[in-house]
Amino acid sequence: MKQLDKIVLGLAAGGAALWFVSRLKATRFSFKNKTVFVTGGSRGLGLVMARKLTKSGARVAMCARDERELERAAEDLSRLGCAPFTAVADVASAGEVRDAIRQTEREFGGIDVLINNAGIIAAGPLSTMTREDFEDALNVSFWGCYNTVEAVLPGMKARQSGRIVNISSIGGKIAIPHLVPYCVGKFALAGYSQGLRAELAQYGITVTTIFPGLMRTGSPRNALFKGQQSAEYGWFKLSDSLPFLTVSAEHAANDILEAVRRGEAERIISLPAQFGVLLNSLCPEFTSNLLSLSNRLLPSDENGSDEARPGKEFELPQGLSALTVLTDQAAQRNNEIDPLDDEQES
Repeated sequence: MKQLDKIVLGLAAGGAALWFVSRLKATRFSFKNKTVFVTGGSRGLGLVMARKLTKSGARVAMCARDERELERAAEDLSRLGCAPFTAVADVASAGEVRDAIRQTEREFGGIDVLINNAGIIAAGPLSTMTREDFEDALNVSFWGCYNTVEAVLPGMKARQSGRIVNISSIGGKIAIPHLVPYCVGKFALAGYSQGLRAELAQYGITVTTIFPGLMRTGSPRNALFKGQQSAEYGWFKLSDSLPFLTVSAEHAANDILEAVRRGEAERIISLPAQFGVLLNSLCPEFTSNLLSLSNRLLPSDENGSDEARPGKEFELPQGLSALTVLTDQAAQRNNEIDPLDDEQES
């Protein structure tokens, strides 16, 4: 028995030593002179990460579906001293993604880092969600990431190096009421990402999965809402604005890029999110009961609409603007507002 104890202790010590050495090696990774491809980089968290990458000396390429957004984002990054490469592409289209990746490789060379950031959010009661809503969420959150990974893998395998970053969500760990299609997409991405890390390590490719909690990116106005749309938008935007339950997009971007530098398997961003994941793992039934209670506090599905409409159509009354000032400021900073929309509203 004592001999077995020694063997177990020896294995544990050896594993700890290997882990420590790998951490030291991982910290040497630098974005300088690396080509980084960011999906959904034209606004919100993607744009904030692109700014930080540009400042770190990376060659940034990014894709998004909206050409005007991409043009504004390119101007933003150009002011930092280095113009990005941009491509209009829907990540749900394997062909468009392949074209964008190939164009980037011709412009900047092989892609060293892929950041799968593109996503969509549809909020509303489950009864208003259709098969199409679930397919849309999976097409972007899961298949979109699959498409980009398949496009960059040949080059990364040939070079025996590369980093892939898949941005899931706290909704990829805990299913949140009124966000079920979104959570399904993020859960699928989390499983895919974990499997990728295990299988691609042999090629020198590191995969990191990110699970952000609530972030102040300015995105509520571009999310989609069903049911009692104005009320749904109200709770969503207010939740996204609370300073102690949310983190800024800049804080989240710093965390994400640090996790990539260190080659971490995963990182959960924000203390509330970390607490929620811990609580769910230790007390799943209690967590489920809390979520059921929170669902009762959310807008009902009575007299709601099955049509998905963007949050910018349901802005909160002026009297509540003080409660959402942080999100409104983030929307201004992070290209979430189309100047043409502002002109139409005024």
